[in-house]
Amino acid sequence: MGGVTVRIDRLLCVGFGDCIDEAPHAFALDDEGIAEFGEAVNGVDRGQLIRACEACPVDALSVHDADGNPLAAE
Repeated sequence: MGGVTVRIDRLLCVGFGDCIDEAPHAFALDDEGIAEFGEAVNGVDRGQLIRACEACPVDALSVHDADGNPLAAE
């Protein structure tokens, strides 16, 4: 996605939805209120994905470059 790898830790996610506020096409909440990837995630800007991961208050999202280096605070 946008030249980065994004991971969702579904055990940490509590469904605040801050990621959706930052990147509404990249993320959605499933029936259990846990973050999942949205249908248009591949068309989302790299910067928007990074901001969405940084916005998670419980650090359930991580984003890394092609070399595996973190792009957002972990």
